[in-house]
Amino acid sequence: MTRGAGSACILVVDDSAADRELAGRLLAKASLDVLHARDGQEGLARLAAHDVDLVLTDLVMPTLDGLAFVERAKSEHPLVPVVLMTARGSEEIAVQALEAGAASYVPKKSLARDLVEVVERMLAASHEQRSYARLLGRLRAASFVLENDPELISSLVSYLTQVLRDSAMFDESDCHRISTALDEALTNAYYHGNLEVRSEIREHDTRAYRMLAERRRHLAPYRDRQILVRASLTSDEASFVIKDGGRGFDVAAVRDPTRPENLESPSGRGIFLMRTFLDDVRYNAAGNQVTLLKRRRA
Repeated sequence: MTRGAGSACILVVDDSAADRELAGRLLAKASLDVLHARDGQEGLARLAAHDVDLVLTDLVMPTLDGLAFVERAKSEHPLVPVVLMTARGSEEIAVQALEAGAASYVPKKSLARDLVEVVERMLAASHEQRSYARLLGRLRAASFVLENDPELISSLVSYLTQVLRDSAMFDESDCHRISTALDEALTNAYYHGNLEVRSEIREHDTRAYRMLAERRRHLAPYRDRQILVRASLTSDEASFVIKDGGRGFDVAAVRDPTRPENLESPSGRGIFLMRTFLDDVRYNAAGNQVTLLKRRRA
């Protein structure tokens, strides 16, 4: 185990005193602290009152059965892994419990052989997840310097989106919208900023547009330009500052993409999406830096 002996606390939830005692003895031999609960309702009370690292639960219990217990436990204590103890006849509910968030299972007939190994693996994984969550909670700002490589843009968008998901600041819909806005802003910085490829070319010939970009990314002065990105998280908002190495543009001169005659035009589409999906989009006077802001919903 990655944790010190006796430092991990396991909650065993089972209405069978014999099974509770068997699981408890096996875990105690592995230097793990053990709490007991006779049903799901008592298990939730124990979870609320104690610092529990992992839950081991039966599925068929009175008052609050294993499935309902797993759903409540994962909702109220999402970082605490739940391991099921399955018996013959509980296969269907076990599948439902795994789908509801349980991390693993051990057949009761195999407790002596498999329980400690499964619990230790789950504890190790949980420890890494908790450490990551603690580290993420201390993230205030991160900076990136990208050369002209579209793959780096895709990778950075994926990374920042995953950070937002893990932070739990935004729901999946907002994460998707922020991801789209970031992709548009970085793509604009790459094509229109660093490489100075005009969107009007794309309106007439997409292939020529991409070929010109590919040539320029290997030619001076375009090849030496970079995209600077600074991402910041607070408890209330996420902000992203994206600056390219180009000469900038006149933001006011961009055609309004919401007008009927411009809806199908590629020009201005990225700015329109950014302004639609985010709470604030601001350009500097030169037009080569954009600040994107998304506030956390109350």
